[in-house]
Amino acid sequence: MIELSGVEKHYAGTRVLGPIDLAIERGGVTALIGPNGAGKSTMLTIIGRLLEADSGHVTVGGLDVRTAKSRELARVVSILKQENHFMARLTVRQLVTFGRFPHSGGRLTETDQRAIHAAIAFLNLAGMEERFIDELSGGQRQRAFVAMVLAQDTDYVLLDEPLTGLDMRHAVGMMGQVRAAADALGKTVILVIHDVNFAAAYADRIVALADGRVVASGTPDEIITPEVLERVFETPVEVLEHAGRRVAVYYRPDGAAAPEWSRNSGK
Repeated sequence: MIELSGVEKHYAGTRVLGPIDLAIERGGVTALIGPNGAGKSTMLTIIGRLLEADSGHVTVGGLDVRTAKSRELARVVSILKQENHFMARLTVRQLVTFGRFPHSGGRLTETDQRAIHAAIAFLNLAGMEERFIDELSGGQRQRAFVAMVLAQDTDYVLLDEPLTGLDMRHAVGMMGQVRAAADALGKTVILVIHDVNFAAAYADRIVALADGRVVASGTPDEIITPEVLERVFETPVEVLEHAGRRVAVYYRPDGAAAPEWSRNSGK
């Protein structure tokens, strides 16, 4: 379980997150949704200890994020940020190998090699292992970074906007692999996502944030409602049923369809 208690973050005296009191059960996929500036990525990076909270406590799998030893925490939780910059020119296999560092300390064992191979195969990157990252398409590159995270073999996997830069086909493929990581590999996946309909289709739980606070938390059926989404995004929303799933449609008050850019707003 991931637990946040009284978590707050401020910049230049302005509160950007909190207070947050939230428990995320182990297992499945949890999606964090909300508008720009809602605090989703801030909360995710605090959980992954890439950012320190100003107050409150966070535990992941029973470990106190603030006090746990780095190597111990890195064997429990892994995180992939939206911006990933490597100065060195790396192949896919070299990149994925970084995920094993908390286990190997840089000295790869047979167990490490098996984990690297399994992560590459799981993300359908076999045959690309010796290609350089900067030679890949956006979708292939994103899969390579996710493979690096999965190679770390943690119970908890944090993904910050894994669909950034992906077209519809690759976004669907990525969400399918996120779902498979939870179902087939037993991972607890928490991801920040813009598209509420992807969240509705693939997540077990949705946490909706606005203005640095949790507005609502529950199943897709509980969150994908006009009442919740209009409160979170401050725009009219119609929710339809399609193939047994709820689909959110954004529109302008005059009834005309909203432009594409407004349908995917929010971070």
